[in-house]
Amino acid sequence: MPADRERRTDRPDSLDSLDLLAWGRIGLGLASLVVPAATARGFGIAPTPEVGYLTRIYGGRAIALGTAYLLAGETERARLQLLSLGVDLSDTATGLGHLVRRDSRPRAMLLATALTGAYAAVGARRALRRHARRLERPPATCNGGEGL
Repeated sequence: MPADRERRTDRPDSLDSLDLLAWGRIGLGLASLVVPAATARGFGIAPTPEVGYLTRIYGGRAIALGTAYLLAGETERARLQLLSLGVDLSDTATGLGHLVRRDSRPRAMLLATALTGAYAAVGARRALRRHARRLERPPATCNGGEGL
């Protein structure tokens, strides 16, 4: 896919997959902060004061990651995308661990793990594509490729 199709900066009204993920993080984060009990119930988790506290913590993290990505320049976006990928992989591995151990409600863990797994899959695909493009570029030279 051409670089201009991956990140269409010529059309400011268009969003790419990472922009959509960032907006999704912000939306879920806001719901987690404003209505933590409803957010927990949406994932099949019984709301308790402890669950509300943790829901708000993760909501704040989601808002921070999403907002930082959307406000960042291109170089910073690449780094923030890798940071978000690390968070999503960690969250997904944690969810998979609970599913394997069967120590949590299956519906809750399936929903949460599917969400974080989807974010991780999109982020990993984009990171691998960016890395492949980097490998295709000719190496930089100190004299602009002019030779000796």
